Amino acid sequence: MTDLQRAWLGVISAEHTQRAVSGGFVQLNHGKRFGVARLRLGDGFAIYSPTEQRGGKEPLRAFTALGVVADSEPYQAEPMSMGERGIVTPWRRRIEFLPVRRAGVREVELQLTSQPNWGYQLRRGLIPLSPEDFETLRAAMTVG
Repeated sequence: MTDLQRAWLGVISAEHTQRAVSGGFVQLNHGKRFGVARLRLGDGFAIYSPTEQRGGKEPLRAFTALGVVADSEPYQAEPMSMGERGIVTPWRRRIEFLPVRRAGVREVELQLTSQPNWGYQLRRGLIPLSPEDFETLRAAMTVG
């Protein structure tokens, strides 16, 4: 991962992150297109999981996955149930995930988390991440 130009941080529960890593994809904001459309081929992509399960009350506050965008355009997956949101046909992007371990938010020093009230912006579900912060996460999370 040299010469990384852009990176992103997506906010996804750890449970849903496991599904994404297993499937080699990411979907954001309940499958809406706008978030995944911002990603470009070769962008770094990190996942922050505030909780283990979506809507869970027990905080996790960890970076749970890391990879690189591996396609040029969003694609629509097969229709799926989104619970109370009904049946949706989510937009996704292919991600080449790296073998990593979880890293708690307090385990790594990032430009992002050094800002006061940094977590407020996570409500958007996708935020820009500096390439330097992505490389810091990669170093901290790499297995082996």
